[in-house]
Amino acid sequence: QVELVESGGGSVQSGGSLNLSCVASLRTRGGYCIGWFRQAPGKEREGVASMDINGTPSYSDSVKSRFTISRDNAKNTLYLQMNSVTPEDTAMYYCAADLSAPPDTCAWYSENYRGSGGNLNAWGQGTQVTVSS
Repeated sequence: QVELVESGGGSVQSGGSLNLSCVASLRTRGGYCIGWFRQAPGKEREGVASMDINGTPSYSDSVKSRFTISRDNAKNTLYLQMNSVTPEDTAMYYCAADLSAPPDTCAWYSENYRGSGGNLNAWGQGTQVTVSS
């Protein structure tokens, strides 16, 4: 059984920072890809940042240089450090995983995912991020 539990969302002013956490109990036999996704009201769910089994990060163009994905294997926790946030970052943020992804496919999730495709077979319940101007 795979369980993903997000936390750390909240309200922040434009230009501020937030750090999201995802406790991930993953049991896989091979590669996997885990990442952060978001969905704003009335918009498609989109990839934000992803990390493969080797720890290689990838980012969508909209968050590159502002957000940082990282993980602590000892704590089974994935993080998303969000800096210089803007109202456009307001969304429900989800942690999700593809439990069979080879490393060279992981970047697709952060760079191209728009609500469908791929094989994201584990999702958290989401944590809300609201950025005010």
